[in-house]
Amino acid sequence: MKTSYSFGSSNSPKSFQAYPRGDFDLESGIPKKSRKPKNNPLRMMRHYYKLHPVLLLLICLSVGITILFLLSVYGGQFTMVSSYRAEEGNVDNYPFSNFRNLVMVAGHSVYTSSSCEKVDKEDAWYLEPYQKHPGQAATFVTHIQKGVEITADDDAALLVFSGGETRKDAGPRSEAQSYWIVAESKQWFGKKESVRSRALTEEHARDSFENLLFSVCRFRELTGKYPHNITVVGYDFKEERFVHLHRSAIRFPEARFLYSGTPSSQNSREAAVKGEALVRTQFQEDPYGCLGSLRRKKLGRDPFHRSIPYPNGCPEIKALFRYCGTAPFPDYLPWA
Repeated sequence: MKTSYSFGSSNSPKSFQAYPRGDFDLESGIPKKSRKPKNNPLRMMRHYYKLHPVLLLLICLSVGITILFLLSVYGGQFTMVSSYRAEEGNVDNYPFSNFRNLVMVAGHSVYTSSSCEKVDKEDAWYLEPYQKHPGQAATFVTHIQKGVEITADDDAALLVFSGGETRKDAGPRSEAQSYWIVAESKQWFGKKESVRSRALTEEHARDSFENLLFSVCRFRELTGKYPHNITVVGYDFKEERFVHLHRSAIRFPEARFLYSGTPSSQNSREAAVKGEALVRTQFQEDPYGCLGSLRRKKLGRDPFHRSIPYPNGCPEIKALFRYCGTAPFPDYLPWA
């Protein structure tokens, strides 16, 4: 007679556990350690969302805004730097790509004579009342000669005469072209073979700050890169204005910025020094010449309403051209 047991009844025999509960390695006879389930980020987020939905949304929104802000601040700079480096490597697009240093001669007047034999004479230049002193024309020629000599001593230098069409009565002639013509008439002071082919003009500057900024942009336009060293040629009493105010305004490294000053005419020195002190004070209050009296003076030096092409030739510093403030320009500059 067979005895049958019903499963789950009180009379059922106890089940025999041949192996311990959990994973068991049959070959080694060693029980395996059970693995803890990994945290699932999505599951955790759902859990927190159910508990604190508003708080989680605020956190996500804050993170998103932070990322967008960082991209807007640094993304443009990264793109600009990458683009600049790519163009800098492609030197075949630029006619003067072998040069790395800038020598800038700031113009102070327009040559109006039809003859090139009177460059040392005051009546051959258009002079403002404060410039009408014996020996004034000779100081312009001295600046030109000094720029030529400095350039001749540096095979890596590009010479740029800077100055726009600033005087209505002088006609649509630029200060820069005037200086180039004088250098040509003087046979480049014995340095023609060395310098003439690398002497260029920047013909839009209306004040000393623009002499510097526009010449830097012109250098970039000609060479595909920004100058490693800058030498400015001008009157000795303007050194502080260029070295401490204009250079600082564009944040160019002081160790790579030189100023070569020559004296003014003896009869005009006292008035020139006094006038320079006033202009220096104005630039201290308005470093970029975009406000008040400096702006009005600049507009007055554009009688032919010339359109300024910059910063088309130097797109990496277009924000500097648009900046107007009393504090130094805060954003990216290729040389800073």
